[in-house]
Amino acid sequence: MFFVPFLIMLREGLEATLIVVIITSYLKQSGQGLWLKYVWLGVISALVLCLLLGIGIEKTTGEFPQQQQELFEAIVAVVAVVMLTYMVFWMQKASVSISRDIRAAVDNALTRSHAPARALMLMVFLAVAREGLESVFFLMAAFTQDVGVMAPIGAVSGVVCAVLIGFALHFAGSRLPLKAFFRWTSLLILLVAAGLSAGAIRAFHEAGVWNYLQATAFNSSDILSTHSLFGTLLESLFGYQSMPSQSEVLVYLLYLLPALTWFLWRAKQTSSSYAQ
Repeated sequence: MFFVPFLIMLREGLEATLIVVIITSYLKQSGQGLWLKYVWLGVISALVLCLLLGIGIEKTTGEFPQQQQELFEAIVAVVAVVMLTYMVFWMQKASVSISRDIRAAVDNALTRSHAPARALMLMVFLAVAREGLESVFFLMAAFTQDVGVMAPIGAVSGVVCAVLIGFALHFAGSRLPLKAFFRWTSLLILLVAAGLSAGAIRAFHEAGVWNYLQATAFNSSDILSTHSLFGTLLESLFGYQSMPSQSEVLVYLLYLLPALTWFLWRAKQTSSSYAQ
């Protein structure tokens, strides 16, 4: 499982990086570079918080009995689904005017606050911490499904790529087709979240919380087994199961169909507004 952690951390890292790049570039361009140190203090504080939270969760979960671990994994998966969904739809809305909105927020923090340094640092801290906390809960859900080294390597690689893209945007003035990038990765992430939601209901069953609709919905093991290369890839990326229960299929569809419909409708509305 390399690609999914890579994709999520690239997305999360790039969102956070874009916010920081916009703020730092605006401060430099407007001759307010003296405030840059407070931006970096906000970034570092947010990263430390997320790191401590991840370590704390990792240390405590090992002490749970098996049934409680399954319940914890189910809850983490639900939180990850909620945060991934929020991330997709927030970015779909914010990408239209993210630069203008962030610059306005910086102006507000520096001109209207009694303590502009603290206000600016808090604004950056909250922006980066939001992305970081989303990442923590997603990675916890992903790592419980794959105990190998590829998932952490994918996550670190995603962050590194996001930072490198941020540096390219900041120093070289590079222009990337970010709108298309966020659109296609959003669709992939919705599929990932649908797989996580099905995995959550499976974990709730293993924890003894959910025992309904457990009959096998279909058996595709003869066509595409999870032991095959492609089946393993689909399982890692999108939570594919060759013999899912009825509740897994139901939850998968109940999440994916409305989410995709809403995403595509909003994309169409945004395109129509641009055309006008």
